[in-house]
Amino acid sequence: MTRQVKRAFKYRFYPTDEQAAELSRTFGCVRLVYNKALEERTRAWCGERRRISYV
Repeated sequence: MTRQVKRAFKYRFYPTDEQAAELSRTFGCVRLVYNKALEERTRAWCGERRRISYV
């Protein structure tokens, strides 16, 4: 029997103001795309019982 050891590491990140602004903009775009995809998926399922995958 093979045993696996799982490890996790935590790192603190202190972005500069410029980096924080870029991260905020990037995550804002990601959130918008995710929400639009989820909206389309929900609409397809509720309206037509059609499944849409994320891949």
